[in-house]
Amino acid sequence: MLLNTPNILTLLRIALIPAFIVAYYWASPWSHMLATGLFVLAALTDWLDGYLARKWEQTSPFGAFLDPVADKLMVAAALVMLVADPRVQAHVLDIRLFAVVVLVIVGREITVSALREWMSEVGKRSHVKVSYVGKIKTVSQMVAIPFLLWQRSFWDLPIFRIGEILLYLAAALTLWSMLIYLKAAWPNLIAPRAP
Repeated sequence: MLLNTPNILTLLRIALIPAFIVAYYWASPWSHMLATGLFVLAALTDWLDGYLARKWEQTSPFGAFLDPVADKLMVAAALVMLVADPRVQAHVLDIRLFAVVVLVIVGREITVSALREWMSEVGKRSHVKVSYVGKIKTVSQMVAIPFLLWQRSFWDLPIFRIGEILLYLAAALTLWSMLIYLKAAWPNLIAPRAP
């Protein structure tokens, strides 16, 4: 079934992206709170749609395709807005490092998506299925980004700095998981193609 509850939650996550962008740029002292709340809501729907799909046995090819697309769109939108924001640029330890980290994360998503598509063409998609490290990478991104979006201290905790450090950890996990996928796919990448 195309429109089951997990798929509706995934579509909701995609629909939240424009609302999240508008909230982030809204000229209000509450904009950071609203943007953070929308991102957290989207992250929770990511967990919930997967949980419900497995529990109710409502997995589908459409959901398997759309779920990672929704995640990547939300993360990419947040990271691009953060790296372009002068408020963020003024608070990061080093804006060049921050920009490189964002590039690594977005570049990895493009690379792994292309790798999975190519492996599907050669009938080896299962060799590059989502790994445990990839799941930890996703969780670390989904935790780091709300901390960066909040942009204020909370109970004397340096929330933004914690988010920045978590994002650097996510970038390291991003590279590690990409290497795992490339290693799994490497024999197929260098094998001569049949005429």
